[in-house]
Amino acid sequence: MSYRLTSLFWLLLLSLALGACSRVGLAYRNLDVIIPWTLGDYVDMNRGQKDWFRERLKEHLHWHCTTQVPDYLDWLERVQQMVETRQVTDANVQARTAEARQAIAQVARTVTPSAVELLRGLSDQQVSEMSQAFAKDQRKHREEYVALPVDEQIRDRAERMSKRLKGWLGPLSLSQQQRITAWSASLGEQNRLWVANRMNWQMQLSEAVEQRQRADFPQRIEQLLQDQDSLWTAEYRQAHERAEQATRSLLVALMTESNTDQQTRLLKKIDEMRQDFSQLKCLKTAQGG
Repeated sequence: MSYRLTSLFWLLLLSLALGACSRVGLAYRNLDVIIPWTLGDYVDMNRGQKDWFRERLKEHLHWHCTTQVPDYLDWLERVQQMVETRQVTDANVQARTAEARQAIAQVARTVTPSAVELLRGLSDQQVSEMSQAFAKDQRKHREEYVALPVDEQIRDRAERMSKRLKGWLGPLSLSQQQRITAWSASLGEQNRLWVANRMNWQMQLSEAVEQRQRADFPQRIEQLLQDQDSLWTAEYRQAHERAEQATRSLLVALMTESNTDQQTRLLKKIDEMRQDFSQLKCLKTAQGG
């Protein structure tokens, strides 16, 4: 769950983690379908749990749409202004990143009580299924991201980033492609460290849920969801900081070199995101529209 919240960071940072053809509004309108399906990868809920989860999810999505989406619209406007005025600087990207983290933290704080209640109510069989699902997930990630030679990992990472960026900027220049290749190379064995850290988080969640009747269970889940940085290994913390700095530098360099067509395409994409969010029915209802 926490790792899925983390993906919001990239969603807010120009949505680079999304496919080029993804429409945010469409995805958002289907969260009530996507989230239970995703959770089903880890836990097979019974009828009572599904009914409870469906109602609680409905409440959370209403809260999110009516209280958080307006902030996202303001955030996107600030991003749009950065691009229009060609002020995509390291300082401004850091500022937008900090705002994205605050958004993630707010969601985590709000959903934690529901997560505690859901996890505490799992049966021993469900806890076992969750552990097995984590093990399967870990094998998949090791095979996909770690088993390959490092040079292939670097190449694949660069290709993924290029594909995402092309969706937002259009065709990239040779210089931009070279910058992406250099960025990927600078991250080195980031895949191994990321997967190991992910596994560590899942193991700690499994241990906490196995002891879910303990009095400190809510506090343990709170840390796992709201303060996961405190659980990082020193090696991963350093790697994460380097990767974040390298990615900021890449974005700044790419935007500095961007041509008029790329600027126009990016601004159009950002405007489409704003339109997608602003047209959400739940938001219009909250605003009396």
